Amino acid sequence: MLHDRVLVRTDIPEGERRSTGGIVIPATAAVGRRLSWAEVVAVGQSVRTVEIGDRVLYDPEDRAEVEVRGVAYVLMRERDLHAVAADRFQGSEDSTGLYL
Repeated sequence: MLHDRVLVRTDIPEGERRSTGGIVIPATAAVGRRLSWAEVVAVGQSVRTVEIGDRVLYDPEDRAEVEVRGVAYVLMRERDLHAVAADRFQGSEDSTGLYL
């Protein structure tokens, strides 16, 4: 990985989703701008806020997909991340573990 690039693996494959009530939402359903969670698998040497294994929130419309050894990943810049969820941010009892 070079510079400020982050390579992530998405949590949920695109396609049908289920609501919390159990209703199936087809992949063709129009929804508003929806952010997605992914796990960081590699970072460049200039990345400062995320580490391998962190979960990050990103906009799936602003992505570049790459396939490595048959596995699909998303490549993005660190500045394109919206939030980071990691255990290391849970320093006090009132912490959510999120860095926004």
